[in-house]
Amino acid sequence: MKDMTARNSKLDRSPLFTTVTYLIVGIIAFVCLVPFIVLIAGSFSSESSVLKEGFWFWPRELSLDAYRAIFRYPHDILSGYRVSILLTVVGTSVSLFISTMTAYVLYRKEVKYRSALAFFLFFTTLFNGGLAPYYLWLSKNLHLQNTYSVLILGPMFNVLFILILRSFIRGSVPEPLVESAKIDGAGDLRIFLQMVLPLSKPALASIGVFTALAYWNDWWTALMFTNKDYLIPLQYLLYKMLSSINLSAAMSQHVTNLDQPKETFKLAMTVVATGPIIVLFPFVQKYFVSGITIGAVKG
Repeated sequence: MKDMTARNSKLDRSPLFTTVTYLIVGIIAFVCLVPFIVLIAGSFSSESSVLKEGFWFWPRELSLDAYRAIFRYPHDILSGYRVSILLTVVGTSVSLFISTMTAYVLYRKEVKYRSALAFFLFFTTLFNGGLAPYYLWLSKNLHLQNTYSVLILGPMFNVLFILILRSFIRGSVPEPLVESAKIDGAGDLRIFLQMVLPLSKPALASIGVFTALAYWNDWWTALMFTNKDYLIPLQYLLYKMLSSINLSAAMSQHVTNLDQPKETFKLAMTVVATGPIIVLFPFVQKYFVSGITIGAVKG
């Protein structure tokens, strides 16, 4: 066993092994990057060149028509960004706090019905009441229509994330540490705030990325529950603009041969929508890499 471990250690330090590893990772990264390069190039191309010659790594015919269509009303775009950023920041923070608190409750063995609570949470991932009861409950019973609350509460909870956080807390927060803190006089809230949350940073960062993406990309909640302009997030605004572009393109086919930026508009819309996420990801990358190893076997 020791000889095998020594051989593996020498292999890990081998220059050839390191070179091959970096080469493979570089190829994978390039393959993942190519679609985004084509996406950006297509967003700066004219509609006619895309329809005739397809997509390429650089614009065959440079055009800003797609971006002009998006930023035709800059006030609406800025308002959409404001709403999306507000919902993402507030929603992700509240979701992580409550989800981690729920996971901590399910982790504590002295909670009497924690197994039943975990089953009830897991049951909702298998069966749900459907769209109609969901809509009626939020709009008619809770009266959350046309409020920021419905945009925050709609995508807030993911049972899978709660169960992952419970597993992480179980492996990262030893029970003797919690018991010693209780003996020293710390309450459950203090233990949660000063011990559980700091030790759960890798899990919170990785789960937070997925939660933030869910909030940032959510347009369905706004479509169902809002009809006020000041509540429209960026994704729903771009969806409405795309619908208008499709309608204009369909009408122009019967009127004139206008070069409507339909396909290029979709590409530019993706660039506009993903820009802030790309800027944010490097700041949480180190925590994200640590968080995705949740459940890994420790040697």
